[in-house]
Formats: sequence, C-alpha cells, structure tokens
Amino acid sequence: MLLALSLALAACGGSRPGTGASSLPTPALNATRAPLLPTRVAALPSFDLDAYRRLLGQLRGTPVVVNIWASWCGPCREEAPRLAEAARRYGSRVQFLGVDILDQRAAAASFIARYGWPYPSVFDASGDIRDGLGFLGQPVTVFYAASGRLVSSWSGPLTGEALAEGIGSILGSGA
Repeated sequence: MLLALSLALAACGGSRPGTGASSLPTPALNATRAPLLPTRVAALPSFDLDAYRRLLGQLRGTPVVVNIWASWCGPCREEAPRLAEAARRYGSRVQFLGVDILDQRAAAASFIARYGWPYPSVFDASGDIRDGLGFLGQPVTVFYAASGRLVSSWSGPLTGEALAEGIGSILGSGA
C-alpha cells in the first residue's frame, strides 16, 4: 500500500508543457517587453478594450499574433496545439498573446497548461475586446505588423496553412 502511494505521488510530481499545471509560475515566452504585457503564462490579468489597445501600442516594433479564445470553446481546443507549436517556433520574433473571453480563470489556467502554451493571455470576462474589434464568436486570430497595422484576421479554428500564412504576412518572406 505504501509503495503504491509513493508511486502515485511520484507520478504526479513533475510537469512538462502540455501535461498539466505546475506549482511554479511559468515565465512567458515574450518577444519583447511592455509594461502591460504579462510575464507569466497563466497570470491572466483582467483587460478591457482600452487596456488591450494600450498594450498593442506598447508592442509596436514587434509583429503580434492575438488569439481570442475560451476554455469551453471546442474549436479553440482544436487549434490550441498549432498555436503552441507556432509560438515555440516564432516566439522570439513574434509576440503571441491570448485573449481569454467569457470564461473562469481557473478553467483558463488549466487550458493553458493542458496545451502547453508558452505565451501569455489576458482575461476579458465580458468579451469586450472581441466585441469591440467587431468579431462574433471565437476563436478569432488577428495578425498585426510590427508597425501596429492590422494585416489580417481569421475567424474559426486556425488551420496550419492559415497560421503559417498569417505569420508569414507579418514577418515578410523570411517566415
């Protein structure tokens, strides 16, 4: 019995990206620094449309991919692994940012850990950001050039091709 308990506890000990939450806060893979940009993956600070716009202003000079999502959203779960992979590949050159909407923080943090997202998300309990940008539903992914100009957006779960094309369009031909 004691051996079984020891083995069970050992199996629950460590955590790798995408396998569950860790007891230590995970630093975010950020391509830049900005006062409003979370530095921890699951910090999930509350944001509204005004704070989001201020953050985008602070991120000028860096290409940005913003994904609007929710933990209860099936299509968001479908695209989550693609976003994690792209962030690991391009995260030193492109700032990835999640906008969690209409959700619960604990569920959002579990979602982030489950899919191993290395980038930060902000928490928008009312959906103000999505609505203010003129989108309906989720997921939505928005691609901003380093100048801050909106280059393109994608509604629905991202395909690998759409994600590569969006990132390529904000990085130029070197993506």
